[in-house]
Amino acid sequence: MKIHLIKEKTIRVFATQNVGSKISFEDWLSKIKKADWEKPTDINKTFRTADLLGKRCLKIVFDIGGNNFRMICKYSFGESEVHLFVCWIGTHAEYDKICADGKQYSINIY
Repeated sequence: MKIHLIKEKTIRVFATQNVGSKISFEDWLSKIKKADWEKPTDINKTFRTADLLGKRCLKIVFDIGGNNFRMICKYSFGESEVHLFVCWIGTHAEYDKICADGKQYSINIY
């Protein structure tokens, strides 16, 4: 199934504000447009370093730009497409702080 990315603008704004991330996020967006997923584990066929979060939260963490940036998205597999919602974007260090606070499962700032 094709991916319906929700909040692509959020990614573009972050990439513009964090110039060193722009090429990496453009690459990520390019892969999303070509992706075809039938189940959550298919996400790792497109993004080998992506981590499906536990606790049945239906979220995934993408490592972007050689692991310099992280993005948390919530996913929902529908009948004809996958909805991918951007919940959070930041640096790896900012992500580590969220994890230390146990917020990676519930964060949704967009």
